[in-house]
Parts: sequence; C-alpha cells; structure tokens
Amino acid sequence: MKKTLAFALATTALAGMAQAQEIDEFRIGILGGENAQDRLNSYACLQEYTEEALGVPVKLFAPADYNGVIQGLLGGTIDMAWLGASAYAATYLQDPEVVEPVLVKVNLDGSIGYHSIGFARKDSGVESLEGMEGKVFGFGDPNSTSGYLIPSIEIPQQGEKITMEPGEYFGDVVFTGGHEQTIVAVFNGDIDGGVTWADGQGNWEDGYNSGALRKAVDAGLVDMNELVEIWKSKVIPEGPVVLRTALPEDVRTTMTELVDGLHERDADCAYNVAAGDTLGFQPVDHDTYQSIIEARRAVIGE
Repeated sequence: MKKTLAFALATTALAGMAQAQEIDEFRIGILGGENAQDRLNSYACLQEYTEEALGVPVKLFAPADYNGVIQGLLGGTIDMAWLGASAYAATYLQDPEVVEPVLVKVNLDGSIGYHSIGFARKDSGVESLEGMEGKVFGFGDPNSTSGYLIPSIEIPQQGEKITMEPGEYFGDVVFTGGHEQTIVAVFNGDIDGGVTWADGQGNWEDGYNSGALRKAVDAGLVDMNELVEIWKSKVIPEGPVVLRTALPEDVRTTMTELVDGLHERDADCAYNVAAGDTLGFQPVDHDTYQSIIEARRAVIGE
C-alpha cells in the first residue's frame, strides 16, 4: 500500500481532531457483489486510513446480501457504506432521516453514471435478448439497481413478449445472490444469461474500466473473450457513499474528506474501493436519486 508523506501528515492532523469525537469505533459496511473475503481485502486500506483519521478502531462488515448493509445502517450498527442507488432508495424509503449521501464515484470521462449489462457465453449462440427466449436468466440481488431494479423495468420494454415472470418468456428467472455469482454462473454455463454492472467505458475484454465485470477479470474468474454483451440499460446514476446522520458532525466531515481525497492519496486503494479505474469521488446529494426512489417505490414498494 502506498502512503505519501502528505497523506500521513494529513491523517495525523485528522486524528488530533478525533480526540473530541464521541465515538469509540467506526463501522463500514460493504455491499455484496463478490465473495466476502475479497470485499474485506479491497477495503483493508480504507480501514487503515480511517483508523488513522479517526483515532478509533474500525470494523468492516461484508454481509451475505445487500439487505444486511441496509439493515445495519437503519439499525445503527453500520456507520458508512457505498450503496447502489436502489439500496440507497430502500434505506431512504424505510427511514428518510437515517443516512446522508455525500459522495459519488466519478468515471474516467467525468460522468457519474453506469449501466446494467446483459451478457451470455459467446459459444451459446445468444447475441441478444431475442436469443434468450426459453432460457434461464439470472438477476443478482433484489436490492441491486443494475442486478434487478433497472433490468426488471427496461428489459420487458425490449419486446412485446418479454416479461420477467418465470416461464413466460425466459424459461426461468433466478436470483444468483450477487454480481460475482451471476458472472461466474453464466461463465460456467450454469445459467444462460444474466445482468451485472459496469461503467460501459473502456474495453470489453478488460471488463470495461470499472464495475463487477472488471473485478471478476482482476480476480481471474472469467475471460471476457468467452462472453458477449446482449443488452445494455440506459445510464443509471452511480450509487452514493452514505454516512449515518446520527454521527458527530466532525466525524462525517473527516470521513467525507478522507474518501473524497482517496484517489489522489492512494490510487491503488481507490481502485480497490471503487471497483476499477476512476477519477475518484465527488460530492452528491439526495436529489440525484429521486428517479431511482420513485422507480423502486413503483416496482418494489419500499
């Protein structure tokens, strides 16, 4: 892990501020999408920097599903998380006061959007959603924006016969448990096609610049040359980094500044946390997610 002298000095100064903070630990939740140990490894650098900045022990939590993080934020057992837009909407709809969105990931072109990507094995002969009729289609997690909410809305709009009801158009529609599980299931031929997330920028063979496909490539789980893209959603607003509003103001300020400056201070750490190549993070607020909140309310109810 790279640590510049400037960052070391900055975190030392922030740690001095922390002496007045009324917390004795800080807890970071990590959404599903890859196996728990890989998620913990990716966030280990942020854990260390946070301990330096706040001067208290920092714990990482990697629940089996998205709802584990959502409930942790609602119940006060998780203080910070990088949520997907739908997971933020779920949290907000259950308690609009519990968290505040503070930062959003920035793509290499300066945008803050990404896509749900439909994909299949190249040797399956499936090249589009039309080729998926009668085949098994996989979602990730019910609380995922790109792994469920947006494709459940947009995919049926691609053809009059297409529905998300198992057996009506697709032979079956299944939940795999997360993005990594979907990618591996398609790659291994356990299901015929599925959806995951990516920024949609860069090269297909790299898994694009950032997202679950890129993480799967980095982990050696897939060869993108054996997969083919069969569908891409409209642009989805990237999910926010959120902080519990009940945290002391100086803690929230310290953590916002820490994550906001992470890319400049340690590009490798930022790559791990942001799931690939990015320009880092920038400020964001609740208004960015109003359309996702309304979509979730309409499709899921909460």
